Amino acid sequence: MTQAVETLPGKSKKKKTKKPKAPFKERLATFKTHVSNNKWLYILAIPGLTYFLVFKYAPMYGVIIAFKDYVPFLGINGSQWVGLENFKDFFINPDFFRIMGNTLILALLNIVIGFPAPIILALLLNEVRSNIYKRVVQTLVYIPHFLSWTIVVSLTFVLFSINGGAVTTLVQSITGQEIDFLSDPNWFRPMIILQGVWKGVGWGTIIYLAALSGVDQEQYEAAIMDGAGRFARVWHITLPAIRSTVVIMLIMKVGSILSTGFDQIYLMTNALNRPVADVFDTYVYMMGITQGAYSYSTAVGLFKSVVGIILVLTTNKIARKLGETGLY
Repeated sequence: MTQAVETLPGKSKKKKTKKPKAPFKERLATFKTHVSNNKWLYILAIPGLTYFLVFKYAPMYGVIIAFKDYVPFLGINGSQWVGLENFKDFFINPDFFRIMGNTLILALLNIVIGFPAPIILALLLNEVRSNIYKRVVQTLVYIPHFLSWTIVVSLTFVLFSINGGAVTTLVQSITGQEIDFLSDPNWFRPMIILQGVWKGVGWGTIIYLAALSGVDQEQYEAAIMDGAGRFARVWHITLPAIRSTVVIMLIMKVGSILSTGFDQIYLMTNALNRPVADVFDTYVYMMGITQGAYSYSTAVGLFKSVVGIILVLTTNKIARKLGETGLY
C-alpha cells in the first residue's frame, strides 16, 4: 500500500544537483582560450598589477617587525622576536586614549559633515536646468581636488593668519575680538573639516552625478504628471537612484575611519593645538621617523589597518543584510 504525500503550494523542495567539475585539462584549456581571446586586456593590466605587487604587497613583509625588537643593524631576520609586546606597550600608553579620541572625533565629524556634502551638492546640481551653469559650477568645485594639501594649508595660513589674514581681520572688525584660528585648539577640528569639504566635495559630486545620469527622465515626467513636487521627486526618484553608490562610498569611508590623513593634519599641527591634533597617522610618523621606534610604530600602523579591515567587512555585511549590493 502506497502512501500519498501532499505538498503544499510553494513548499516543494527541489534537490539541488551539484554540477560535476570539468576535468583539469579541460578547465586549463578553457582558461588558455580565455586569456588568448583577451590578451590585450591582460597586457594593459600588467603595469597596474606590477605597481601593486612592488609597492603594496612586497613591502608587507616588513610588517613582521611589529612582532620584533627591530634593530636596523641586525636586520629583520636577526632582530629579537618579542611577540605582542609592542601592542601591549601601545595599549597601556597614556597616549593611546588621547590619540584614539582625537582620531574618532575627526572621523565622526568627517562622516557627519563631510560625507553628505557632495551628495547635497549633487542633488542641487541635478535640479539645475542650465547645462552651461551646471558645468561651470562642477568645474569650479572640482579644481581644489587637484591642489596638494601643502597649497591648501598655505592658503589657510594666508586667510586665517592672526597677522593680517583676510578672514581674521573681517571677523575682528565684526565681533571686535581677535581669534587665533590657527593656534586655538577649539578651532583646529572645524578648520580640518572645512578644508576637507572644500577640497573633496567636487570629486564626490562627480561620482554621484555620474550615478544620476543613468536615471530615466520619464520617471520625473511621470512624477510631475502625478502632481509630485520637487522635494517629492528628489526623495522618491533621485535618492533611490544613487542609494547603492552612497552605500558603497559609506563602506569605504567607514573603512578609513582611523585614517584621517597625514599631510593635512601634520601641516596644520603646532605646539599649541597638538593635544587635539595628534592622530594615528602623525603619531606613527613621530614615533617611527623622529624617535626611531620602528617596531612600535609598525605595531600602531598594523593595529589601525586591522581595525579598518574589520570595519569594512562589518559594514559590508550589514549593507548586504539590508538588501544592498555592498562592495562584494
